[in-house]
Amino acid sequence: MTQKALETVSVFVDVQNIYYTCRQAYQRNFDYNRFFADITLERTLVTAFAYATDRGDARQEQFQNILRGIGFTVRLKPMLTRLDGTTKADWDVGIALDVFEAAENCDTIVLASGDGDFDVLLRRIRQRFSTKSEVFGVPALTSQSLIREADKFVPIDKHLLLS
Repeated sequence: MTQKALETVSVFVDVQNIYYTCRQAYQRNFDYNRFFADITLERTLVTAFAYATDRGDARQEQFQNILRGIGFTVRLKPMLTRLDGTTKADWDVGIALDVFEAAENCDTIVLASGDGDFDVLLRRIRQRFSTKSEVFGVPALTSQSLIREADKFVPIDKHLLLS
């Protein structure tokens, strides 16, 4: 008797989005260890990326090392300061490109973000590659269009938050 192959997954975390939505909704931090354990349970992990900003401070570097220790490849983008003094470090295009490239090599894409800009991406990977998608997000702060496009929406609640 042959064993059924495990589902393959590729994971993409929009770290800034998850940080700010968890802080805004719950005043708590996301539990990356629990999340990683949940999404890899009885599945084969293909890739796991966490997209963050590089401010060069020691606390952020420590956090990034924790993510690496869990099993994420951390992608960093420096903060850009605009002429008006505001800052920006947007990973949307980088995440979208990486998801699209990974989609043909796995069964399911797991995206941790509430950003509605990714709804078209999820539709496209389903159409082009028949790849399923799971979105993890804070319910009150996740785009309804993103929730609709996901094959599965997993609300970030107390189970996925640090005490």
